[in-house]
Amino acid sequence: MTNIAIRVENLSKMYRIGGPQEKYTTFRDVLARTAIAPFRRARDLWRGQAYGAAGLKEEIWALKDINFEVKHGEVVGIIGRNGAGKSTLLKILSRITEPTMGWVDVYGRVGALLEVGTGFHPELTGRENVYLNGAILGMSRRDIDRKFDEIIDFAGVERFIDTPVKHYSSGMGLRLGFAVAAHLEPEILVVDEVLAVGDAEFQKKCLGKMSDVAGEGRTVLFVSHNMGAVQSLCQWGLLLQDGTSQYFGPVSQALNRYMMQFEVVDKKTFFPRDTGKPLQILYVGVQESRGLSNDVFEVGETVNIEIQYAVHEQTLGSNVALLLRRNGLEVALTFDTDMHPVMLSKRPLGVHHYLLSIPTVYLKAGYYTADISVGLINKTTIESYHNALSFKLVETITDNSNRGYAEHRPGVIKLPVEWVNMVNDNA
Repeated sequence: MTNIAIRVENLSKMYRIGGPQEKYTTFRDVLARTAIAPFRRARDLWRGQAYGAAGLKEEIWALKDINFEVKHGEVVGIIGRNGAGKSTLLKILSRITEPTMGWVDVYGRVGALLEVGTGFHPELTGRENVYLNGAILGMSRRDIDRKFDEIIDFAGVERFIDTPVKHYSSGMGLRLGFAVAAHLEPEILVVDEVLAVGDAEFQKKCLGKMSDVAGEGRTVLFVSHNMGAVQSLCQWGLLLQDGTSQYFGPVSQALNRYMMQFEVVDKKTFFPRDTGKPLQILYVGVQESRGLSNDVFEVGETVNIEIQYAVHEQTLGSNVALLLRRNGLEVALTFDTDMHPVMLSKRPLGVHHYLLSIPTVYLKAGYYTADISVGLINKTTIESYHNALSFKLVETITDNSNRGYAEHRPGVIKLPVEWVNMVNDNA
């Protein structure tokens, strides 16, 4: 038996958008249309139009010439920006849609977590929907009976299991849908953004379940914008961009290449003014480094970030936050109220300009991005900008004292731990 679980060769998928929709035509309609075609063409040329221009459709290649192989037991993270082709690839692998060109060989039963909760009927109870959804996903009644208590416990909806789903909150329905799908036992599991389900506690449970599946030796294809989850779960990474494969290899390298796409050429990002909001970010930017061009800094150098925001009306309990990430992994979160708690009760009206000085002596080399947001301490977000700015840290190793802090070493920070030899030399 081959050790290959999935083989993808020259895979492409094309969609046509635009143009009038074809309607049902009879044979008489076809004859009539053929007869008047020369006259219609002459009319279009007389008007200066290309013949049939109104009926042209634009071709969009969602995937183009994708090639890779996955072995049994491997866990592959599929990453890329929105519109890169990730979901289209998973739908082809799950036999939901057909490729335009190329082919896919899949060796083993496939379970797909693409649209969590698909097939739930609002008039049926949670219990009834578990059996219905399980059957849609390919589980036998005996399998569902055996796993029913485990599914309900995982979803946390025991009290409402005999209540019609139409009375569930959206989060409860999603949790139950994921719980059913997560307890499939296929040889190959295809997962699309399941960590967007539910609250933080349930997302942690989802991540744990995914880790269990990977630990059991099953093949997993995992799409997520949570780079921390991708790095912790996956061995390999497939980076897609505009429908093409940019890289397939070790996940750390794939994440590095993905983060390179977010390099900011203009060091300041301006946002449109909106006086309808009580607080608003006006611009953020990285001050240029002393010795290096653009947004490139040497490890140990201070990175200065400028933030300008406007207060249009007094709001109690507000804050401005910056979340720093390295290669997509969260490094640190800082609020302006950490150092100035008085702002929680009183924030002067007008425009405010702040400078954040970030020491990098304990940071590892790599690509860094920052999310900027303003909100309230009750966790209400007024506005938020993902990857609002970026910079790169580089490390020049000049002697043995720094050796071993390579960019791809595991971990988020470098910790200068002193190792003291406690052995008595005279012993």
